[in-house]
Amino acid sequence: MIEQKIFINPKFSLFSLKRIGIIATLATFSLPLSTQAENLNHLNQLLATKKCSKCDLSGAGLVMANLSGANLAGTDFTQANLSQANLTGADLRGANLAGASLYGANLAGANLEGANLEGTDLRNTHLTSANLADIDLNNAYLEGAQGILDYAGKPEQFHLWGLREAERGNYQVAIEHYNRAISIDREFAPAYLALGLTQFHLDRRAKAKINGELAAKLFQEQENQVGYQATQEFLQGIEMISQIEERQAKNKRGAGSFGQFVGSIGSLLFQFLF
Repeated sequence: MIEQKIFINPKFSLFSLKRIGIIATLATFSLPLSTQAENLNHLNQLLATKKCSKCDLSGAGLVMANLSGANLAGTDFTQANLSQANLTGADLRGANLAGASLYGANLAGANLEGANLEGTDLRNTHLTSANLADIDLNNAYLEGAQGILDYAGKPEQFHLWGLREAERGNYQVAIEHYNRAISIDREFAPAYLALGLTQFHLDRRAKAKINGELAAKLFQEQENQVGYQATQEFLQGIEMISQIEERQAKNKRGAGSFGQFVGSIGSLLFQFLF
C-alpha cells in the first residue's frame, strides 16, 4: 500500500489551499537590445540560422517567430516572449524558460527534457509528442495546454494542478486534471474527493456523491483516517443541504437559515475552490 498525501484535514481547513506565490509572465518583455550587444548578436544568429545553443536570449521578443526545428539546447529564455511561436521539433533540452511566455506556442514534437519551466506560461500551447522528461511542471501555467502526456506528471501533480485551476475558478479544467490523475492511478483517493467537491460546486450532485463515496472507500482501504473522515463530512454535508432544501420546498420558507447553514460549512465545501 502506498500512502497518499492529501490537502485536507479533519476540520476541512486544509481544503483551503495556501495561496501559491507564482507570478505569471503575461506581458511582452522587450529589453533595449541596443544596450545588450551580445543579446542582439545571439538574436540575429538565431533568426538567421535557427541555431543558438546556450545563447543569452533572456527578455527577447520572439512573438510568432518561426523557430521550427531550431537548436536551442541550454539557451537562456528567462522572461522572453515566445507567444504563438512555432517551435515544432525544436531542441530545447536544458533551456531556461523561467518566467517566459509561450502562450499559444506550438511545441509539438519539441524536446524539452530537463528544461526549467518555473513560472512559465504554457497556456493554450500544443505539446503533442513533446518530450517532457525530467522536468517540473508544478509551477507552470497549463490552462488549455494540449497533449501533456501522462508520463509528464505523477497523479499528485495533476491533482495539484486541478486544485490550482479550481482556486482560479477554472472548474472544467480542474476536472480534466483530476480525471488525468485518476487515469494514472485508479486508487488515488484525493482526486476523487476533489472531483466530487468541484462537481458539487457546479451543482452536479449525483456525480459528486458517487465520487465522494469512491473516495471514502479508497481512503478506508488505504487506512487513511484523515481522508476518510474528511470525505464522510463532505457526504454528510451533501445530505444535510438536501434535507434543508426539501424542507424549504415544503414550507416555502427558511431561506435565511439555509444561507446561514451554507455559510457555516463554507470551509467544509467551498473554501478550497476560491
